[in-house]
Amino acid sequence: MAATQTVAQPFLSRKHARENSVPGQTSFPQLTNILPRQGVITLSGFGIAIRVDRGHLVLEDGIGAERRQCRLPRVDHGLKRLVIIGSDGHVSFSALRWLADQDAAFTMLERDGKVLITTGPVSSSDAKLRRAQALALQNGTALRISRELIDRKLAGQERVAREALHDESTAQLIKLVRSELAEVESVNAVRGIEAQGAKIYWSAWRALAVTFPRKDLPRVPEHWRSFGLRRSSLTGSPRLATNPVNAILNFLYALLAAESRLAAATLGLDPGIGVLHVDTPNRDSLACDLMEPIRPEVDAFVLDWMKREPLPRNSFFEQRDGNCRLMAAFASRISETAPSWARLVAPVAEWCAQEICNSTSARRSGLPARLTQRRRRGAQGGEPLPKSVPKFKAKRLCHGCGEELKAGTTNCSHCAIEVSAERLVKAASLGRVKSHAPEAAAKRSATQKINTQARWDWNPSNQPIWLTPEFYSENIQPALASISGKSIMRLLKVSLAYANEVRKGRVPHPRHWKALAELAGVGLQPVHTD
Repeated sequence: MAATQTVAQPFLSRKHARENSVPGQTSFPQLTNILPRQGVITLSGFGIAIRVDRGHLVLEDGIGAERRQCRLPRVDHGLKRLVIIGSDGHVSFSALRWLADQDAAFTMLERDGKVLITTGPVSSSDAKLRRAQALALQNGTALRISRELIDRKLAGQERVAREALHDESTAQLIKLVRSELAEVESVNAVRGIEAQGAKIYWSAWRALAVTFPRKDLPRVPEHWRSFGLRRSSLTGSPRLATNPVNAILNFLYALLAAESRLAAATLGLDPGIGVLHVDTPNRDSLACDLMEPIRPEVDAFVLDWMKREPLPRNSFFEQRDGNCRLMAAFASRISETAPSWARLVAPVAEWCAQEICNSTSARRSGLPARLTQRRRRGAQGGEPLPKSVPKFKAKRLCHGCGEELKAGTTNCSHCAIEVSAERLVKAASLGRVKSHAPEAAAKRSATQKINTQARWDWNPSNQPIWLTPEFYSENIQPALASISGKSIMRLLKVSLAYANEVRKGRVPHPRHWKALAELAGVGLQPVHTD
């Protein structure tokens, strides 16, 4: 039995593209241009090529016949980050030199979001600073830095719980855990407090609903429709996410880790020697430390996104083991947030480097602010580094069919009709239930009693002789067409619906005719006698 195709994929080979092409039409090759977005270009697919041709950086990626290509000059190219997803392709030494000359960072991610390579503009190695970094665990600097980093992280999680999740009880619990940081005397104790806060924080996410377009719901697994656990059932850790939201978080955390590594290297620190995270092979422990205070900002960004837009089903695919991954085009879009995370981690990295520098016997007045340039900005009378907000904007999708919308609506014109019909049916059903409630029956009974008593009290002999049914239909009724329904409603003390019916021709009880004649401006008629 053939495997079911979960997500439609482009042609996987040029031969396959030719075999599936329409006779008389050219389907090979299909080249589209790549342009930097927010200073970021993301390449994915097979046969990725990065090289230099006549002074231009040439980039190419894609799958099969669907290829993308661009040529960037050395001036006015707008490239700040080059992100590679996957490991199928090649990059030349001259291309790496071109990126270094242009102060553009190069990041290579595995398809599961793991950071493989990160390079960027760095300063000369500072042996004294790195020696002080290695001694931080022995002289108490690591404890001081760890306590501050986790304090900022818990404060951010408290804010997210209160403002984004609207969970005051969780925010208070995190605040209580955070208050214990002042008394800890070891880095291990700091790790324990961070773990307690994380357990409380992610428990508030568990029941968070995840929306998809209605037409995609039959293809959406049940465990994708809520956040669930931050811990994956495949690994017992956040790695290898099993639902889209956790997959998005993992990918954004990978981008943040790459930017944290670049920040540490730029300041002359060793990204592998951490102060909070233990030393582990093939991990940049210091980068993991620096990203801790910024994680709540990533969480707030994802939460805001989830509340505003549904997630497109075709942006994710599920592997045979249940691991949820991002499609290349979707990952390329959210890679545009990398510069925002770089701006947020910059002041944290500079503060950490200064603390490590201050722990040495030969203290300096201050390390160069290579990332934030805050001293230069202050000397020029400028403001400190402003808080960065991701400029990435998710595509507005129709909540019904998932098609991209141009206007500020939630449904396309076709789905809006269906939604309106469903709302009308629901409103009618609720109206029927409400109208048969005891309260509604009591109001109808009271109104009927008042109207019945008014009819009994009315004496036909008090009616003017000239106010006949013919006079009403010929003189009063036509004049009522220019009177608003609300005016008739207030005059007769009836419902607006009944008042509108009177305007349209319904004949009310004769006791109302005289009042309607005065409202319509119809004067008294002379009485003719023989």
